[in-house]
Amino acid sequence: MKEKDLVNNPEHYTGDIECIECIRASMSKEMFIGYLKGNIMKYAWRFEKKNGKQDVAKLMVYSKYLHDEL
Repeated sequence: MKEKDLVNNPEHYTGDIECIECIRASMSKEMFIGYLKGNIMKYAWRFEKKNGKQDVAKLMVYSKYLHDEL
């Protein structure tokens, strides 16, 4: 059985459009960059006390979004 990917394909985010794309479309570039920075900070702040490697993986995903946005 295939292991669930809770970072890139969590079950609670399903549909025809990716949630991150909807968020991007609803914001200016500057706002979206701020959103990404906030998520990076959140996952960096909490990884030791909450979800460990999963939070670091999410931090990396948001870092890639930020890199691509820049």
